[in-house]
Amino acid sequence: MKKITLILVAIISLSTTTAQIRVGKAILPYEENFAGTDLKLNGAGMRKALWIDMYAGGLYMSNKSNDPKEILDANETMAIKLNIVSGFVTQKKMIKAVQDGFVNATFGNTKPLDERINKFVRFFSEPIVKNDIFDLVYIKDKGIIAFKNGKELGVIEGRDFKYALFKIWLGDTPASEEIKLGMLGIQ
Repeated sequence: MKKITLILVAIISLSTTTAQIRVGKAILPYEENFAGTDLKLNGAGMRKALWIDMYAGGLYMSNKSNDPKEILDANETMAIKLNIVSGFVTQKKMIKAVQDGFVNATFGNTKPLDERINKFVRFFSEPIVKNDIFDLVYIKDKGIIAFKNGKELGVIEGRDFKYALFKIWLGDTPASEEIKLGMLGIQ
């Protein structure tokens, strides 16, 4: 009886450890389900500042791709998960980074998105602490639904907004080249 119990514990432990991936100090699941769509981890990377891990980012899609243009153009459900691993990531710094990211993603022409960017920035109105998890989920033909620690923060409509938001991490001048390559499954 003890052998059977040990075998069951080993199998459960093995299946639990294979359902997640460690990225630095963060643990990301291999699979997610949003709006009834099963998504698989396309890839993940770590955003670093100097030698400090700031946050892990994972890209979740139905079908894997390492082509950023294809991902940005796609009108299919997908998500970016950000797992905060450092106390250096604060509310103020996150807001600044997101605003700068939209400026870079739109080549400085944020005007068509300004109202939606301002609404999105308000999603970061509460303090951000280590171990917070943000899910930025694009639902096909709808828009971005943002979650913090599983709680829905709101919806931003438009595929054009999804394009600009995802371009922050997957564009030609990403927030972090390491995170971009990780999300694309290249490293």
